[in-house]
Amino acid sequence: MNSTVITNAKIVNEGKLVEGDVLIRGNRIEKIGGRLSSGNTDNIVDAKGQFLFPGAIDDQVHFREPGLTHKATIYTEAKAAVAGGVTSFMEMPNTVPPVFTQSLLEDKYKIAARTSLANYSFFMGASNDNLEEVLKTDITNVCGLKIFMGSSTGNLLVDDEKTLEGFYSRFPSLIATHCEDEATVLKNTAEFRARYGEEMPVKYHSLIRSEEACYKSSSFAVGLAKKFGTRLHILHISTAKETSLFDNTLPLEKKKITAEACIHHLWFNDSDYDRLGMLIKWNPAIKTRHDQQEIFRALLDDRIDVIATDHAPHTREEKNNGYFQAPSGGPLIQHSVVAMMEFYHQKKISLEKIVQKMAHNPAILFQIKDRGFIREGYFADLVLVNPEKPWQVEKTNILAKCGWSPFERNTFKSSVTKTWVSGHLAYSDGKFNENKMGERLTFSR
Repeated sequence: MNSTVITNAKIVNEGKLVEGDVLIRGNRIEKIGGRLSSGNTDNIVDAKGQFLFPGAIDDQVHFREPGLTHKATIYTEAKAAVAGGVTSFMEMPNTVPPVFTQSLLEDKYKIAARTSLANYSFFMGASNDNLEEVLKTDITNVCGLKIFMGSSTGNLLVDDEKTLEGFYSRFPSLIATHCEDEATVLKNTAEFRARYGEEMPVKYHSLIRSEEACYKSSSFAVGLAKKFGTRLHILHISTAKETSLFDNTLPLEKKKITAEACIHHLWFNDSDYDRLGMLIKWNPAIKTRHDQQEIFRALLDDRIDVIATDHAPHTREEKNNGYFQAPSGGPLIQHSVVAMMEFYHQKKISLEKIVQKMAHNPAILFQIKDRGFIREGYFADLVLVNPEKPWQVEKTNILAKCGWSPFERNTFKSSVTKTWVSGHLAYSDGKFNENKMGERLTFSR
């Protein structure tokens, strides 16, 4: 088996930063220690001055395949992920057609096996009438069930209370939810449309998809989970008020209800709408500076457990429409690790906490087998980050198929220089090696 020694790395792992070497053999980490290089090693990588992280695990992405491939494909977005230090992703079921059957779910796995440079898993999707099909899911090799409890399109919205009780009481593993109250959003939409017409400024997006809409839905989800003992994970928390729903008194392994924060809710607030417009129109909406600060506070004190992206690309042409026509979502996965490194440079978060929230916790929370940590015997999903290699985001270096980013013209102080995916050096100093694709995630459940 091919072997690589990464030498002189500043290893950030399990709450510690230590300098040392890591030996990779095949797709696994064989040894961690000092002075591991020898004549029997095929490759030596000198990581002096760089941090070695376990690869980030993004638990919420939308790669748009099948059916929406003019926006993105699993191939293009997985490459963007790997270049950004994300070695594993979990992708959502709102493709075309929606993933409401086991056969449609497996179709996505087949695409990823052929084309994904990153490791992968896909959520099964819930509708108002597919509970029995959902219960056929093999929870040892599928990350979980996604329920859109908030405003969505078509039959992706699950709003029947008895149906929701069926999922919460009978699905035997993790349920991930998008929480925005549909009735509240529709009421607010009607009021703002009547007031401003079709030319409504996007800055009011956070008042349409309001704190009330988010909290009403999230608190309802938490109530259902407590009633039925459900393993619940609420995605993309966007309000200060919602952070009160979550606990930091238990270790993550014992939590039944967990939460995620996304890069855009940490980085932007409603003062950025005038500058960036539809490019930062997301659901749930980016809200106030106070919300932004309190989400960050909850992340640091462990009420919020995971950092993800909700990477959801649309074309620039689609985004250039007026408020009521422009879709919500945008590309982020290439820049998530370096964005969090900016907060490190600003002394807002430690390296250990970044690794905890982007690698360790997703692995624990989803019970991913042998990933998310730098441990002997684990898969070699590893990322080298140079903290002193600045670069500017430009159209020419954006890898998402849509070709734009809300970070355009932003300069990051840190760079991802190398990414190993299951032992394969998939990305190195701007170049990809596509001789080996990523692997399907499995789960210890």
